[in-house]
Amino acid sequence: MTPRPLAAGLLLVLAAAAPAADPAVWPQWRGPTRDGQAPGPAWPDSLKDDALKQVWRVENLGPSYSGPVVAADRVFTTETVDKKTEVVTAFDRKTGKELWKAKWDGSLTVPFFAAKNGSWIRSTPAYDGKTLFVAGIRDLLVALDGATGKELWRVDLVKEFSAPPPDFGFVSSPLVDGTGVYVQAGGRFAKLDKATGKVLWTALKDGGGMNGSAFSSPVFATLGGKDQVVVQTRAKLAGVDRDTGKELWAKEVPSFRGMNILTPLPVGDSGLFTSTYGGNTRLLTVTSEGGALAAADAWALRYEGNMSTPVVVNGHAYLLGKDQRLLCADLKTGKEKWRTDKRFGEYWSMAANGDRVLALDQKGVLYLFKASPEDHDPLDERKVAADAWAHLAVCGGELFVRDLGGLTAWRWAAPPGK
Repeated sequence: MTPRPLAAGLLLVLAAAAPAADPAVWPQWRGPTRDGQAPGPAWPDSLKDDALKQVWRVENLGPSYSGPVVAADRVFTTETVDKKTEVVTAFDRKTGKELWKAKWDGSLTVPFFAAKNGSWIRSTPAYDGKTLFVAGIRDLLVALDGATGKELWRVDLVKEFSAPPPDFGFVSSPLVDGTGVYVQAGGRFAKLDKATGKVLWTALKDGGGMNGSAFSSPVFATLGGKDQVVVQTRAKLAGVDRDTGKELWAKEVPSFRGMNILTPLPVGDSGLFTSTYGGNTRLLTVTSEGGALAAADAWALRYEGNMSTPVVVNGHAYLLGKDQRLLCADLKTGKEKWRTDKRFGEYWSMAANGDRVLALDQKGVLYLFKASPEDHDPLDERKVAADAWAHLAVCGGELFVRDLGGLTAWRWAAPPGK
């Protein structure tokens, strides 16, 4: 061989031997970075049959509010069966074939208006690539081997903390890092050793039961130069040291009957965006003063978020409010840029890719719009499910929708970005 063909042949061999890129995953509540951002190539502008194809569907699942958790080769979902048993199932990501199933006793009846939509498992599990951490509705935390479904450990947080059962269930979704799993349950915020389930620390004790059943899910953030975990209880927003559980700062967040439901969104190196039912929409700033952290309101907007955690695109937040309208807010100034006349459902789960946003309505309608501060710019919509209260999962060119009766895998017909 002459040198040039030899080099070309070597390149072909190396290309063939190179491992394929790992598929995109959705390992926890609101995706890889817990902010609804779905990395990867740009999405198409259409949801029509020639653009979005159903790949497989699993029918006859029990109801669940848990969003699907997507690993490289499998999809996990939860369900409540016969109002008495909680079940976790792993399905093959390509085919929908069942791989394993785990279950335990667990149920309760939630009170008031929450009961109208049913009393079933609520929290979205978290997966670290090996272990799946599942929150049962009665403040039970279970660790399962992701490959086999074998139970590794479980902790009954009601018994562990001598707390009353949670009236609204275990709603907050677990958060995982290299050593621990963080949960709002048992009337407090806690970190458990993810290998053993041993409680490492507790913080922000609020008593549990009716007043302590926290809804919001924790997030990691670096604010005021300090790495921390941010958690919104039913009364306040706080930053907690990951290693020690020390409260670094706290700020009251008023709401009706403690309904702080949204997951707070870190913005830049000091901001936190949130909105509450019966309260308002606000941006807090966390700054360092002589080594101590302090939080203050940067601005407040008279608009009530309900249950739908927003997405942020190019310095603007897109939020579905209590009035069921979509609002765009400028995060720098707090000014409302626009609000739709159209009312949507009670709940949206949203994922963003560049300036495109997918939103799954609880009625099962999937919306696609362009994020623009100028005006609402809808691109397409399509009915993809019946009642769909679980969070949408978007992984590269694949979408996973968990409605109350089943799980469906969808795929862009044309590669994203084409």
